[in-house]
This record gives sequence, structure tokens and C-alpha cells, in this order.
Amino acid sequence: MITIKDTVHDHIEIDGVAADLLDTPAVQRLRHVKQLGTVQLVYPSANHTRFEHSLGVYHLARQALEHLGIGGKRADRIEAAAMVHDVGHGPFSHNLEALTHRRTGKYHDDVEGLLARGAVGDVLRDHDLDPSRIAGLVAGEGRYAGLVSGELDVDRMDYLVRDAYHTGVPYGTIDTERFVRELAFTTVDGDGPRLVLDEGNVQTAESLLLARALMNPVVYTHHVARISKAMLRDGAATLLDATETTAAELRRMDDHDFLVALRSCPDTAPIARRYDERDLYKLAVWAEYDDVPERVHDAEHETIVALEREIAAEAGVDRDAVVLDVPPEPSMRESSARVTVNGEVRRLERQSPLVSALRTVQRNQWRLGVYAPAPATDRVGRAAADVLDLDPDGLVSEVRRGMSTTLDEFE
Repeated sequence: MITIKDTVHDHIEIDGVAADLLDTPAVQRLRHVKQLGTVQLVYPSANHTRFEHSLGVYHLARQALEHLGIGGKRADRIEAAAMVHDVGHGPFSHNLEALTHRRTGKYHDDVEGLLARGAVGDVLRDHDLDPSRIAGLVAGEGRYAGLVSGELDVDRMDYLVRDAYHTGVPYGTIDTERFVRELAFTTVDGDGPRLVLDEGNVQTAESLLLARALMNPVVYTHHVARISKAMLRDGAATLLDATETTAAELRRMDDHDFLVALRSCPDTAPIARRYDERDLYKLAVWAEYDDVPERVHDAEHETIVALEREIAAEAGVDRDAVVLDVPPEPSMRESSARVTVNGEVRRLERQSPLVSALRTVQRNQWRLGVYAPAPATDRVGRAAADVLDLDPDGLVSEVRRGMSTTLDEFE
């Protein structure tokens, strides 16, 4: 038995297969991958890592298994999946995932190859566990995968409270103990057992949705975090094109490896310097969802690159002085979670009027960003409004008016 003192869950006890997985290189690497990517440029204490988060997910999974009365090999598989669920993350967590996926076809939860070989594979096989089954749980496959990768999984429960703690932002605080106590497996539509919240817990599920909605604009999509992440993404793409580094190698770097690689390449050293010195690009455009044409919402990566070139040409600046950041469409996976109401299992979105309101909130929080070095922001903003068919009136002034305190404080 290993006991670890944790900032969020106090003491975490680890034994069995999870204890043996703890010191494998794949899990220890997560000590050097920040949970929130570049958010520490906004909240200096947000330096927690995927390693700490993995311990928390394991802890909550174990509590849930005890509550649900699940033991034996089934529990071993779920505990192993909880411990290794993040080993597929590249540097700065999700930030480079779209880039590496375009070139490798793998997302962070495609971990079968990582689990089958090396020390992790050896540990799993020593415990008579099939690495492919563990990888399936991480990817959300199988009857009990919902505990680790689902709409009401322990992954969400841990990262919300952990991110809130380390940023000092209180909105992500949820009652994880109640969540765990109220989980149940129930047959739904004759499709076998599914993870649901037990009777009387609509508000428990709503609290998770509300926490996510409140954390989103002030932490996860804060404009400084988005600008710095976009700059690093551009640096990563340039690194792959300018060096012999492959996307598969990039995917296995940690944060430090990646920054060293950027600093060591002449083509990416300027971006590395800007990141190191927090000399970031500034907002040239910050446009709301309904002000952005559908063709821009639907733009693929190649189209976005072409639009960046067009904006740069019209503004009379270098191509690398323009970054167009188009977030994905707003989504709320948790809204399909199941809750029990009057003995009937229902989707949360059917039962809770809050879901519809929070979908509207998500859409209202969505912003398209165009970023450029400070001397060029006005020119780039006007060019972007023209190229993207945006209404130029108030695009930048709205940012200054509505976010003046944030900009003064963090820029």
C-alpha cells in the first residue's frame, strides 16, 4: 500500500496494479505535462500536472467501485484504466492534439500501442490484465467504461475541483463525494447496464454542468490562455515542417522537451522567446458566434491557413504575424447523462431546463480570435474583418470595453 498526500483529496491510498503502474515511465512522464496547458500565464499557481490529476481520478474511481460493490478483475481493470487514462497526452495537454491527430490519426485516448509495450504492458500482464481491454476502457468502450470515460466520469469530477483549487477560481467546486455515492448501474432501453445518477440527483448533475459553464470563460478559454496556446500550436506546426521531428515524436514529448525543441530550431526560436518572456500576441479581433459567417465556422485547417495568409497580405504584415483561432462548435456532452426520476431513467437534457439555458450560455461565451503582434493589431483587425466578412464596428473596442480590467491585469 502506498499513501500519497494530495491537495484535493487529502490522503490517497494506492495498491495492487495501480501501485505497480505508478512508477512506470509512461505515468511518471505526466509529472511534466501541465493539466491546464498555458493557463499558468493567467493564474500563476495553475502549475498542477496530469500526474496529480491521474492520482485523483484513480482515487475517485476506487471510491466509486467500493460504493458500487465492484471487485475482482473488473475492479482491477477500471483502476488500471484510471491510473493510465492520460498517458496519451502530448505536451501542454490538449493543445497540440488536433495537429498530431492530423498527422498520426491518434487522439490522446488512443493508447493501445502505449499500453501494450514497455513497462506498462509488463505490469498489466503481470496482473493478468489484457492491455487492449484497458485501452478500450480509456477510449470509452465497454460496459463499465463510463466510470473513467463517460458523461459523468470521475475524470470530470477530479479536474473541475483540481483546476478550481489551483487557479483559486471557486466556480469549479462540486461535491465529488455525493457524485460518487449516487452513482448506479441500471439497464437502459434493454441495452445492458449504464452509469446513471440515482433517484433525486438532477441537481447533482446540474452542478457539474454549471461548474463547467462558469469555469469556461475565466479559465479554460481565457483570452491570454487561448493566445498563448495558439502561438505554441503554430510553433509546433513550424517545428514539424522545419526539422526531422515527427508528429509521433512530438506526441511523446513532455512540456519541457517541446519548449527545448522550439528554442533549438531557428524557425521557432522567436515563438519560444515570446512564450518564455510572456511577450504574447494581442487581440486584433474577438468576435461573437453570431457575427461569424458559417463558412468560417465550418472551415477546415487548410482553409484557416489560407485565410491567415490572406489577412496577412491585406494587412501588409508577415504571414507569421497573424493567427486565426476558430474554436470548435459549442458542445455539452454531459447533457446526455442519465438520471433517475420517479423510477424512470431519463436523459438530463430532457429533465433539466438548465441544460437549454447553459447551451445558450456556451454559444454566448464562444469567441473567434485573431491575434497579432502589438504594433500590427489595428491593421490586422481591419484586414480580418474584411477577409472574414465580419462587422468591423466595435470588434476591438468591445474587447477593450468589456474586458478592460482583465486586459489591464493580465496584459
